[in-house]
Amino acid sequence: MADPKGAVIITGGAQGMGQSHAQALAQAGWHVCVADVKDTAATVAAIGENGGSASGHVLDVTDSKSWEALADDIRNNLGPLVGLVNNAGVSYRQSMGDTDDANWDRVMAVNLTGPFYGMRTMAPLMRESGGGSIVNISSISGQLGYHGAAYGASKWGLRGLTKTAAAEYAPWGIRANSIHPGLIETAMVNSATAFVASSLKSIPLARAGQPSEVSAAVVFLISEASSYMSGSELTVDGALVAAGTYWRINHEAAEVSQGGDL
Repeated sequence: MADPKGAVIITGGAQGMGQSHAQALAQAGWHVCVADVKDTAATVAAIGENGGSASGHVLDVTDSKSWEALADDIRNNLGPLVGLVNNAGVSYRQSMGDTDDANWDRVMAVNLTGPFYGMRTMAPLMRESGGGSIVNISSISGQLGYHGAAYGASKWGLRGLTKTAAAEYAPWGIRANSIHPGLIETAMVNSATAFVASSLKSIPLARAGQPSEVSAAVVFLISEASSYMSGSELTVDGALVAAGTYWRINHEAAEVSQGGDL
C-alpha cells in the first residue's frame, strides 16, 4: 500500500456498510479514522492485516462535544484531514401516525444533526489541509416518497444540507456530495425476505447491490477523480429510482397479457 494520502473519517465504521467503506478507503491509500459508538477494534485490525492504515475513535455523532474531541485528536496526532464520510445512521421505518416523539428525535439526531455537526466541526481542519471532500450517505428514500416518516425526512434533509455545504465550503477547496443507495445486500436486508422479493420486481438490474459497490462510489467521491463534482447526488440503486415504476408496470402488464396472475 502507498503511504497514506491524509486522513479520512468514516462514521459508523465499526460494522456493516461503514466497515466496507473503511476497508475500501484504506485499500485506496488513505489513513482511515474509524469512528463509532461501537467497538472499532475489529475493523481497524482487519485494515491493518491487509496492509492499510487505520485508527479507532469513540464518537457519538449526536454530541457536538464528541466531534470536537475527535477534531482535537486528529489535529494533534494524525496530521492532515482530507475527507469525511458521514455514514452513521439509524432507521425506524414507521408511518407518521406511529412515529412517536422519541423515535423522530433519535432518527433526526443521528441521520441529520450528526452530519451537520461533523461538517461544521471538520471543515476547518480540512481547510487547514488545503481542502478535501465530504461524502454524505443519504438514501433513495431521500429522492422519493417513503413509508418511513422520520427516516425519509432525515434523508431528504441530508440531501439538501449537502448542497448547502457544497456552496459554503467551495471557497475552502472542500467538495460535498451525497450518495443514495437503494436495496443493498446486508444482514438486515437479507432478513426481510418478502420486502426483498417485492423490491426486486422494481429494480431493472434485477438484483440487490453489494456493499462494495457503494464503497466504490465513496472512494470515487473522496478521490481527485471526482474533482469537479460538488453538490451532486450519486444514486447506486440498479435504476430503481430512474425507471423502477414503469419497469414493474411493464412486467406485470406482460404477465396479464400472457394469462398470468397479479
